[in-house]
Amino acid sequence: MRFFALSLVLTGLSACGGAAQPLANADAEELVCAIGPGSEFRPDCRAERVAFEGEEQIVVRHPDGSFRRLAILPDGAGVEAADGADVAVQEFSEGTLEVTVAGDRYRFPARPVAEDAAPE
Repeated sequence: MRFFALSLVLTGLSACGGAAQPLANADAEELVCAIGPGSEFRPDCRAERVAFEGEEQIVVRHPDGSFRRLAILPDGAGVEAADGADVAVQEFSEGTLEVTVAGDRYRFPARPVAEDAAPE
């Protein structure tokens, strides 16, 4: 079995369409998400990279103003929930890292990186 690390790609996403998120930074990027169990994926969230207490994170802002913080794993193998008791479950498929936390789902563009290659 061959293992891969994931290098999250949060650049180059289109900023057109989707809902404006007044609390997101101007450079926040559109993210496809499904907020709440049973909801459909839509380009309604915004994602921005931040440094928090020495850790690289992604803040995902929901259209209702709420947000979720995800810590980028140091080895580039994806993300984990940065706060709260909820666990992030992730699955990589065809250029997309789908992350589920407490019924909310997010689709990040990602690409596999061979395990012996250094994460970007």
